Amino acid sequence: MAPDRAAGPGLRVDLDRGPGAAAPWQQVHDQVVAAVDDGVLTPGDRLPTVRGLAEQLGVSAGTVARAYRALEASDVVATASRAGTVVRDRAAPRGDAAARSAAAALAREAVAAGLDDEAALSLLRGALAVARGR
Repeated sequence: MAPDRAAGPGLRVDLDRGPGAAAPWQQVHDQVVAAVDDGVLTPGDRLPTVRGLAEQLGVSAGTVARAYRALEASDVVATASRAGTVVRDRAAPRGDAAARSAAAALAREAVAAGLDDEAALSLLRGALAVARGR
C-alpha cells in the first residue's frame, strides 16, 4: 500500500497504513521530530494547522492534535493561538536526537506489547537506574 503524504513548509509526512504500522499520530510525531533533528524544520518554522494536516493526510483532526500535544510535551514545538504551532528554539544537548529516537522506539515497543503508560515508564525508570549504576 502506498503511504499517504502531506507536506507543509519544510515538512513532508508519509503515513504508512499497512499492518503493523505505528498509529498515525505516532508517525506524525516521529516524522516531525526527525525533520527537526535533520534541520529540515528550524526554530520558528510553522507547522500546518491541525485541520489542514488532518485533511491532507485523510485522518481526523484529533489524530493530528494528539501528535501536536505529544510534540509540545517533548518541547519540540510550541502552540500559540495566533502564531499557530511553531518549532521551538531548543539548544539540544549532544545525543539528544539519539535519545529521542530511542524513546520513540521504546514507546512503539511498549504500545505493541500492550503496556499502559505507567508500566512503560516504570520500565524506563528501571533501565535508567541500571544505566546510572544505582
